[in-house]
Amino acid sequence: MGERPIRELDTEARAAGLDDLGSRPTVEVVQAVVAGHDVVIAAVLGAAGDIAALADAAAERLARGGRVIYAGAGAAGRAAATDASEWAPTFNVPEHTVIALLAGAGEPPGSAAEAAAEDDAAAGASELAALTPRPDDVCVGVSASGRTPYTLGALTAAREAGAFTGAMVCQSGSALAKLADLVVELPVGPEVVAGSSRLKAATAQKLALNAFSTAVMARRGRILGNLMACLRVSNAKLRQRAAAVCQAATGCDADAARRALSEAGENLEVALVMLHTGAGGAAARAALEASGGHLPEAIARLGPAAI
Repeated sequence: MGERPIRELDTEARAAGLDDLGSRPTVEVVQAVVAGHDVVIAAVLGAAGDIAALADAAAERLARGGRVIYAGAGAAGRAAATDASEWAPTFNVPEHTVIALLAGAGEPPGSAAEAAAEDDAAAGASELAALTPRPDDVCVGVSASGRTPYTLGALTAAREAGAFTGAMVCQSGSALAKLADLVVELPVGPEVVAGSSRLKAATAQKLALNAFSTAVMARRGRILGNLMACLRVSNAKLRQRAAAVCQAATGCDADAARRALSEAGENLEVALVMLHTGAGGAAARAALEASGGHLPEAIARLGPAAI
């Protein structure tokens, strides 16, 4: 049986009761778009178990030196690229830890050339292969329809290299899902503007990616409670935030927080280990290295757990 015609996909269907959307008062257009997202939370919560399983698989492989590689096109690919861009500043992981492959990345965003690039399965495969994927890597294909050629090419190459593969899609029974070891399905139904997957589908994917990356980093010990305990201090705002995290996590005063951060070279996680345990900077760094960057474990190595 051949591939289903695109008009038969859930992501292409027309939402009922919106035939007159273009002639409605502006406020009603706004209300229709916003109300149309009611199903997004339910769809993502419904996939929570699969998102968690994908996060556990990724965390396990990251602990062995693996990477997370996203692949996508259009709105789905840009959602993945946005998520990837936040891992390093939020969790202070090495920048090679997560990589996003976006079809037509070298073209102007939203251009015809960028859109055409999503049809190039060979480009997806070659760009993925250029990263030299290995078994400890996790490649996640992100696509509303689950049939984007670029993304299929990338996931196929990852699978052939022995990497663990995941798919994040909004259409059941998709070609991408058939390639993946683990599938996250986000059935959000027809868009308010038929086929415009930048709306509910992209919102669901962004939320699922937020949940995935946060869960991965929680399992890797890159948060402390619900504090952004490993943020990269790179500007004045973040310097203040880091001091506030020190105070919230340890109960120290503002002066002690600033001193610890200064002694730690503005490395927040090192400062937190120092404040929790009374250790010096060298010992704190050694404990973090020995724990693979797992902050609670590093604290436990040097003294009574105070977390």
